[in-house]
Amino acid sequence: MQGHVLVTGSAGRVGRAAVRAFVAAGHPVAGLDVRPTPGLSADRSFIGSVSDGDLLRRAADGARCVVHLAATPDDARFPRGPAPEDRDNFLSELVPNNIVGPYQVMEAARCGGVKRVILASTGQVIDGYLRTGRIPVTVDLVPQPRYLYACTKVFLEALGHVYGRQHGMEVLAARLGWCPRDLGQVEEIRQSELGQDVYLSPGDVGRFFTATAAVKELPPFSVVYVTSQATHRLRYDLSETTRLTGYVPQDSWDTGATDW
Repeated sequence: MQGHVLVTGSAGRVGRAAVRAFVAAGHPVAGLDVRPTPGLSADRSFIGSVSDGDLLRRAADGARCVVHLAATPDDARFPRGPAPEDRDNFLSELVPNNIVGPYQVMEAARCGGVKRVILASTGQVIDGYLRTGRIPVTVDLVPQPRYLYACTKVFLEALGHVYGRQHGMEVLAARLGWCPRDLGQVEEIRQSELGQDVYLSPGDVGRFFTATAAVKELPPFSVVYVTSQATHRLRYDLSETTRLTGYVPQDSWDTGATDW
């Protein structure tokens, strides 16, 4: 698998779309997830936790690019309710998967000499601007995270900045829009103008990630937004995304929303 693309979280909704696109574009691909990755043979599907450094190093051996998507996807409860139902999943899930996991990914890339890493961040890191209507949100604004899950993504971006600047890597933090994981989330988006404006189709997922692997050069560290075309109002400024990667969204809500 020399020169392959390693996708962590490869069996999830975004991961499956990315893997399909890489395979269709002719890129050798390996996947890492807690369950087998559809579309990949057993020898290219690494099964285990993203916090397992040894497994990550094996999966990343010889890779030219790592696309890190694996994470606990959200806060257990938000907004927090009254006691005793006010517990969060920070220590139990967010720390091992969203703090320790990214560190292990970056260490595996560093030790393996992987030049390029794409980190899946989230628009939730700038949620405060969306709430106050300061849109479209640009990449230069200080984060205003939604809650604890978004705080872990602020850490992820900071980690990418450190490794890009200190270890000669190209690290791109992609603040992804909303690619729904189930029919319940599809219905949530259907009821929300904001959700429709930050919708990210599986097709555009594939277009973006194949673009990041194909582009000749990236800065040591950069942040971009990734959505499909806005339906009502432009919420995220995609100009830096296009400038760095050439990505231009082709879909809009609800193209591909129920394609599993």
